[in-house]
Amino acid sequence: MFIRIQDTPNPNSLKFLPGCQVLESGTADLPSLSHAHKSPLARHLFRIKGVKSIFFGPDFITITRESEEFSWPVLKPDIFATIMDFFASNLPVMNEEFAEEDQEFDDEDEVVLMIKELLDTRIRPTVQEDGGDIIFKGFDPATGIVQLKMQGSCSNCPSSAVTLKSGVENMLQFYVPEVTKVEEVTDELDEINQAEFARVVKNLEDKD
Repeated sequence: MFIRIQDTPNPNSLKFLPGCQVLESGTADLPSLSHAHKSPLARHLFRIKGVKSIFFGPDFITITRESEEFSWPVLKPDIFATIMDFFASNLPVMNEEFAEEDQEFDDEDEVVLMIKELLDTRIRPTVQEDGGDIIFKGFDPATGIVQLKMQGSCSNCPSSAVTLKSGVENMLQFYVPEVTKVEEVTDELDEINQAEFARVVKNLEDKD
Protein backbone atom coordinates (compact mmCIF):
# COMPACT_ATOMS: atom_id res chain seq x y z
CA MET A 1 0.00 0.00 0.00
CA PHE A 2 1.28 3.43 -0.97
CA ILE A 3 -0.20 6.25 1.10
CA ARG A 4 -0.14 9.73 -0.38
CA ILE A 5 -0.32 12.89 1.69
CA GLN A 6 -1.99 16.18 0.83
CA ASP A 7 -1.73 19.41 2.76
CA THR A 8 -4.95 21.12 3.83
CA PRO A 9 -5.74 24.79 4.53
CA ASN A 10 -5.47 23.89 8.21
CA PRO A 11 -1.78 23.58 9.24
CA ASN A 12 -2.78 21.15 11.99
CA SER A 13 -4.52 18.74 9.58
CA LEU A 14 -3.15 16.42 6.93
CA LYS A 15 -5.06 14.37 4.39
CA PHE A 16 -3.90 10.74 3.96
CA LEU A 17 -4.96 8.86 0.81
CA PRO A 18 -4.40 5.09 1.14
CA GLY A 19 -5.23 4.39 -2.50
CA CYS A 20 -8.33 2.37 -1.65
CA GLN A 21 -11.90 2.91 -0.53
CA VAL A 22 -12.24 4.16 3.04
CA LEU A 23 -16.03 4.56 3.27
CA GLU A 24 -18.64 3.15 0.91
CA SER A 25 -20.64 6.36 1.13
CA GLY A 26 -20.77 9.65 3.00
CA THR A 27 -18.26 10.86 5.55
CA ALA A 28 -17.56 10.26 9.23
CA ASP A 29 -16.42 12.90 11.69
CA LEU A 30 -14.68 11.67 14.85
CA PRO A 31 -13.70 14.92 16.60
CA SER A 32 -12.45 13.36 19.83
CA LEU A 33 -11.45 10.12 21.53
CA SER A 34 -14.99 9.73 22.87
CA HIS A 35 -16.13 9.00 19.29
CA ALA A 36 -13.60 6.20 18.75
CA HIS A 37 -16.14 3.47 19.59
CA LYS A 38 -17.67 4.07 16.16
CA SER A 39 -14.55 2.90 14.31
CA PRO A 40 -11.91 0.21 14.88
CA LEU A 41 -9.45 2.22 12.77
CA ALA A 42 -10.11 5.37 14.78
CA ARG A 43 -9.38 3.50 18.02
CA HIS A 44 -5.92 2.59 16.70
CA LEU A 45 -5.20 6.09 15.39
CA PHE A 46 -6.25 7.78 18.64
CA ARG A 47 -3.60 5.73 20.44
CA ILE A 48 -0.96 7.80 18.69
CA LYS A 49 0.10 10.61 20.99
CA GLY A 50 -0.71 13.95 19.42
CA VAL A 51 -3.74 12.85 17.37
CA LYS A 52 -6.68 15.09 18.27
CA SER A 53 -9.37 14.23 15.73
CA ILE A 54 -10.04 11.99 12.74
CA PHE A 55 -12.22 12.43 9.67
CA PHE A 56 -13.04 9.73 7.10
CA GLY A 57 -14.02 10.50 3.52
CA PRO A 58 -14.78 8.14 0.63
CA ASP A 59 -11.08 7.67 -0.18
CA PHE A 60 -9.16 9.67 2.41
CA ILE A 61 -8.43 10.03 6.11
CA THR A 62 -7.85 13.46 7.61
CA ILE A 63 -5.81 13.54 10.79
CA THR A 64 -5.76 16.65 12.98
CA ARG A 65 -3.02 16.99 15.55
CA GLU A 66 -3.39 18.58 18.96
CA SER A 67 -0.97 21.42 18.24
CA GLU A 68 2.22 22.35 16.43
CA GLU A 69 4.16 20.87 19.35
CA PHE A 70 3.53 17.48 17.74
CA SER A 71 5.54 17.68 14.52
CA TRP A 72 4.29 15.89 11.42
CA PRO A 73 7.65 14.20 10.73
CA VAL A 74 7.28 12.47 14.10
CA LEU A 75 3.59 11.64 13.71
CA LYS A 76 3.61 10.44 10.10
CA PRO A 77 5.48 7.11 10.57
CA ASP A 78 3.06 5.94 13.27
CA ILE A 79 0.06 7.07 11.22
CA PHE A 80 1.39 5.29 8.11
CA ALA A 81 2.03 2.06 10.03
CA THR A 82 -1.38 2.15 11.71
CA ILE A 83 -3.28 2.70 8.47
CA MET A 84 -1.32 0.04 6.57
CA ASP A 85 -1.71 -2.58 9.32
CA PHE A 86 -5.42 -1.88 9.62
CA PHE A 87 -6.23 -2.24 5.92
CA ALA A 88 -4.18 -5.43 5.82
CA SER A 89 -6.52 -6.85 8.47
CA ASN A 90 -9.60 -6.42 6.23
CA LEU A 91 -11.65 -5.13 9.17
CA PRO A 92 -14.44 -2.59 8.49
CA VAL A 93 -13.46 1.04 9.01
CA MET A 94 -16.77 1.87 10.71
CA ASN A 95 -18.99 -0.25 12.92
CA GLU A 96 -22.22 -1.38 11.27
CA GLU A 97 -24.44 0.61 13.60
CA PHE A 98 -22.79 3.85 12.56
CA ALA A 99 -25.05 6.18 10.59
CA GLU A 100 -23.76 9.16 8.63
CA GLU A 101 -24.31 12.33 10.63
CA ASP A 102 -27.02 14.32 9.00
CA GLN A 103 -30.48 15.50 9.79
CA GLU A 104 -33.72 14.81 8.02
CA PHE A 105 -35.60 17.90 7.01
CA ASP A 106 -38.99 18.55 5.51
CA ASP A 107 -38.66 17.50 1.89
CA GLU A 108 -41.58 19.76 1.03
CA ASP A 109 -39.53 22.83 1.87
CA GLU A 110 -38.27 23.96 -1.52
CA VAL A 111 -35.74 26.40 -0.06
CA VAL A 112 -34.12 23.71 2.10
CA LEU A 113 -33.95 21.37 -0.88
CA MET A 114 -32.23 24.05 -2.97
CA ILE A 115 -29.72 24.78 -0.20
CA LYS A 116 -28.89 21.10 0.29
CA GLU A 117 -28.60 20.56 -3.47
CA LEU A 118 -26.11 23.43 -3.77
CA LEU A 119 -24.12 22.17 -0.81
CA ASP A 120 -23.97 18.61 -2.16
CA THR A 121 -23.14 19.47 -5.78
CA ARG A 122 -21.17 22.72 -5.65
CA ILE A 123 -19.64 23.09 -2.19
CA ARG A 124 -19.08 19.77 -0.41
CA PRO A 125 -16.89 18.24 -3.16
CA THR A 126 -14.51 21.22 -2.92
CA VAL A 127 -14.46 21.12 0.87
CA GLN A 128 -13.79 17.37 0.83
CA GLU A 129 -10.86 17.98 -1.49
CA ASP A 130 -9.37 19.95 1.40
CA GLY A 131 -9.87 17.02 3.77
CA GLY A 132 -13.08 18.17 5.45
CA ASP A 133 -16.80 18.43 5.03
CA ILE A 134 -19.67 20.86 5.54
CA ILE A 135 -22.98 19.66 6.95
CA PHE A 136 -26.36 21.37 6.69
CA LYS A 137 -27.82 21.81 10.18
CA GLY A 138 -30.81 24.04 9.60
CA PHE A 139 -32.49 27.01 7.96
CA ASP A 140 -34.59 29.67 9.69
CA PRO A 141 -37.08 31.08 7.16
CA ALA A 142 -37.88 33.99 9.51
CA THR A 143 -34.31 35.33 9.48
CA GLY A 144 -32.90 33.69 6.35
CA ILE A 145 -29.99 32.25 8.36
CA VAL A 146 -28.45 28.95 7.24
CA GLN A 147 -26.67 26.92 9.93
CA LEU A 148 -23.73 24.80 8.84
CA LYS A 149 -21.24 22.60 10.66
CA MET A 150 -17.61 22.33 9.52
CA GLN A 151 -15.87 18.97 9.91
CA GLY A 152 -12.44 17.42 9.47
CA SER A 153 -9.66 19.82 8.49
CA CYS A 154 -12.23 22.62 8.19
CA SER A 155 -13.13 22.46 11.87
CA ASN A 156 -11.23 25.11 13.85
CA CYS A 157 -9.36 26.03 10.68
CA PRO A 158 -8.20 29.67 10.54
CA SER A 159 -9.54 30.03 7.00
CA SER A 160 -12.92 28.37 7.60
CA ALA A 161 -14.60 31.67 8.50
CA VAL A 162 -13.38 33.16 5.22
CA THR A 163 -14.61 30.08 3.34
CA LEU A 164 -18.06 30.42 4.86
CA LYS A 165 -18.38 34.13 4.17
CA SER A 166 -16.68 34.65 0.83
CA GLY A 167 -17.52 31.29 -0.68
CA VAL A 168 -20.50 29.50 0.78
CA GLU A 169 -22.56 32.51 1.84
CA ASN A 170 -22.09 34.34 -1.45
CA MET A 171 -23.03 31.28 -3.51
CA LEU A 172 -26.13 30.49 -1.47
CA GLN A 173 -27.29 34.11 -1.57
CA PHE A 174 -26.81 34.21 -5.35
CA TYR A 175 -28.89 31.10 -6.05
CA VAL A 176 -31.30 31.25 -3.10
CA PRO A 177 -32.56 34.83 -2.47
CA GLU A 178 -34.17 33.72 0.81
CA VAL A 179 -30.71 33.22 2.35
CA THR A 180 -29.43 36.29 4.21
CA LYS A 181 -26.55 34.86 6.23
CA VAL A 182 -24.54 31.72 6.94
CA GLU A 183 -23.54 30.76 10.47
CA GLU A 184 -21.21 28.02 11.69
CA VAL A 185 -22.62 25.97 14.54
CA THR A 186 -21.10 23.54 17.00
CA ASP A 187 -23.12 20.75 18.52
CA GLU A 188 -23.51 20.88 22.30
CA LEU A 189 -22.01 17.40 22.49
CA ASP A 190 -18.93 18.59 20.63
CA GLU A 191 -18.48 21.43 23.11
CA ILE A 192 -18.70 18.97 26.00
CA ASN A 193 -16.16 16.67 24.33
CA GLN A 194 -13.76 19.57 23.72
CA ALA A 195 -14.03 20.65 27.35
CA GLU A 196 -13.42 17.10 28.56
CA PHE A 197 -10.46 16.73 26.21
CA ALA A 198 -8.93 19.96 27.52
CA ARG A 199 -9.41 18.73 31.09
CA VAL A 200 -7.64 15.43 30.39
CA VAL A 201 -4.74 17.19 28.65
CA LYS A 202 -4.34 19.56 31.60
CA ASN A 203 -4.31 16.67 34.07
CA LEU A 204 -1.60 14.92 32.05
CA GLU A 205 0.46 18.09 31.88
CA ASP A 206 0.14 18.58 35.63
CA LYS A 207 1.41 15.04 36.23
CA ASP A 208 4.45 15.76 34.05
